[in-house]
Amino acid sequence: SEIAVTASAGVVRVLDKLTGDHVDLTLQSGETGRLGFLQVTLNECRYPEDNPSGDAFISLLITYRTDAEPAFSGWMIASSPALNAMDHQRYDVWALRCITS
Repeated sequence: SEIAVTASAGVVRVLDKLTGDHVDLTLQSGETGRLGFLQVTLNECRYPEDNPSGDAFISLLITYRTDAEPAFSGWMIASSPALNAMDHQRYDVWALRCITS
């Protein structure tokens, strides 16, 4: 069984499908980054202990404008972006990797 280790930070990519703008946000645990009207908070980033660069599991809270309901809340997996993807008309977000050092 694989042991998951918690990293202090992670990287997510945010794409604005309307403008084509994209940014890679490097966020510490608990930190919030923004692109346009989207706010992305990284709760936790975990990776397999025996393969730090192999995969990333990132817990995110994503909000749009001042909507009461989050656009996304949960885990994204870098190797399987479609498994638990954010469904939003304007923005796409992907988990890229954990920062392990």
